[in-house]
Amino acid sequence: MFLTLLLQAQPDNNPMQYVMLLGFVAVMYFFMIRPQQKRAADAKKLRESLSKGSQVVTIGGLHGRIVELSEDKVTLEVDKGTRLTFDRTAIARQAGTPAAKSAPETAA
Repeated sequence: MFLTLLLQAQPDNNPMQYVMLLGFVAVMYFFMIRPQQKRAADAKKLRESLSKGSQVVTIGGLHGRIVELSEDKVTLEVDKGTRLTFDRTAIARQAGTPAAKSAPETAA
């Protein structure tokens, strides 16, 4: 019965359907795709700007100071004499950035 109703229905070539489809694609782009591209570009820019002595945080939450850099690896000193080697892509942020200071300070 449902198939009979579908076959009897007249095709509706309403241009508003196309406008709605384009609007949906635009919303998807501006709310999902574009912000992800921006985050990826910011992360790449951060990794390219790393230098020796910078305080950084890895994606796993490990804090350390950069002591050696190569094209694809970073060696962090996490404590006196304790050095760990990570991929450069494992660096999430620098420790002195505003994201690290987001907690409001209380006056005593």
